[in-house]
Amino acid sequence: MPTVLVIAAQDDWPTDRVVKALTDGGAEVFRMDTAEFPQQLTLAGRLDARQGWSGGLATAHRAVDLADITAVYYRAPNPFDLPAMSEPEKRFAAAQARAGLGGIITALDCRWMSHPAAMSRAEYKPRQLATARACGLAVPATLITNNPAAVRSFVGEVGGRAVCKPVATPVFIEGDQLKTVYTRRIAEEDLADLRGIDTTAHLFQAWVDKAHEVRLTAVGERLFAAEVHANSEAAHTDWRSDYASLTYKAATVPDDIAEGVRRYMRRLDLRCAAMDFIVSPNGGWTFLEANPCGQWDWIEHATGLPITQAIADELQGAAT
Repeated sequence: MPTVLVIAAQDDWPTDRVVKALTDGGAEVFRMDTAEFPQQLTLAGRLDARQGWSGGLATAHRAVDLADITAVYYRAPNPFDLPAMSEPEKRFAAAQARAGLGGIITALDCRWMSHPAAMSRAEYKPRQLATARACGLAVPATLITNNPAAVRSFVGEVGGRAVCKPVATPVFIEGDQLKTVYTRRIAEEDLADLRGIDTTAHLFQAWVDKAHEVRLTAVGERLFAAEVHANSEAAHTDWRSDYASLTYKAATVPDDIAEGVRRYMRRLDLRCAAMDFIVSPNGGWTFLEANPCGQWDWIEHATGLPITQAIADELQGAAT
């Protein structure tokens, strides 16, 4: 019987669905959030000349032996919740927890979806774009810079049709409010005043004409694609800005795109990722980005694509 370690935020309800699919399939599941360590979760790991890491993880209600774990599902857990101590002590304790608990878990020799080290490397957009290009996927002309003159030159080279977007996460908190920076078209008047460009890195890309976009969820070798149709001007530029205007439809992935995506996943050692593509009016697919910890549950709800079951199958070694 497979034993799956699930590491995710306690309130992540897509993970709830994966856990149910796992248990319905007969797997043993130990779910934890790193926020439970060290106050609610205990670790006792041992390694010697006779065997690899053994011992266990335990809470007041459940326990698992490290040696029994056959797969790990890793999905954006919360930070450690440390006892009351000074800030220097907290930084020291957090580093010890990361190296101890995190070190033992990431050393487990089992099936991963996906390994945190691979996910961390794959989060960088420059690496995503370079990997996609190397794997045969079309990518937009891209500039990452803090030089206003370079921006003007790039926009001129792409015929004045360009967008600006964040290089990293588009979400930040200001005044206790969650805010999102969306992709925006570059207008001619923007080029006259590029103050602020020199303060940090910015990502600029050539605008790609689109019939619609596709959210492609890769789970192992299985690919689940959904057309995303924008029905507002804002959503046509960045569909995340107006979810209410979107409609979805299950899509077929062209063979060349499927081959490129699978090469991409193998090259970055990923077993799961959410990829975004633009589909042009003539049917060409252009890769935008791939989130190794992307959302998929709302796509499954809108289209009926069996992504949850595919994740459970992959973790149990039962993927087809």
